[in-house]
Amino acid sequence: MQRIFDLFFSGISLLILSPLLLPLMVSLRLTGEGEVFFLQSRVGKGGEFFQLYKFATMLKDSPNIGTGTVTLHKDPRVLRLGRFLRSSKVNELPQLLNIFLGDMSIIGPRPQTDRCFNAFPEEAREKIIKVRPGLSGVGSIVFRNEEEMMHDSNDPDNFYDQIVMPYKGLLEQWYVSNQNMWSYFSLIVLTVLAVVFPNAGLIFKIFDELPSPPRELHQWM
Repeated sequence: MQRIFDLFFSGISLLILSPLLLPLMVSLRLTGEGEVFFLQSRVGKGGEFFQLYKFATMLKDSPNIGTGTVTLHKDPRVLRLGRFLRSSKVNELPQLLNIFLGDMSIIGPRPQTDRCFNAFPEEAREKIIKVRPGLSGVGSIVFRNEEEMMHDSNDPDNFYDQIVMPYKGLLEQWYVSNQNMWSYFSLIVLTVLAVVFPNAGLIFKIFDELPSPPRELHQWM
């Protein structure tokens, strides 16, 4: 049933948003480094890799510069137009094609690069690959301000590996164990609200059985 809704929502969204997506593609072509899409290998269902689509928002060689696949707030690798696309999450819209093709779902654990996926606890990794990754989900909403969290840390890599990813893994693991159509539609609504009102607190009220965040993240929750 979820796959049917994924096909319906992604197909309708691609049609409705085409008047916005096409001018953006032209703008990206004429600015920055002239790249329209950024394709990156991500871990999908069953542990298989797939190519995830995003609008190009960073320098081409970003994975080999600075913090690699981890992006910080006000990261100098982000292009001027890319800052708006990232803050508004418009850069994620090309993943509607991934959803339509069956690589992803509207809601699910956020697909990770191999490096980031391996930062999850082993139990979480085994659970997460049982379902399609999502355009949004529990982890995406709770960590809506992840780049700001990383920016405020004195040691971003260690903070990411030791604090962010273990807790995000617990959240994604919780979703896989508790997914149903109610959580699917609730998380779609919460995603829209999180874009307009970037506050993670509401999700903890709707899903009061979510794992509690570590004290290092309390100020963000």
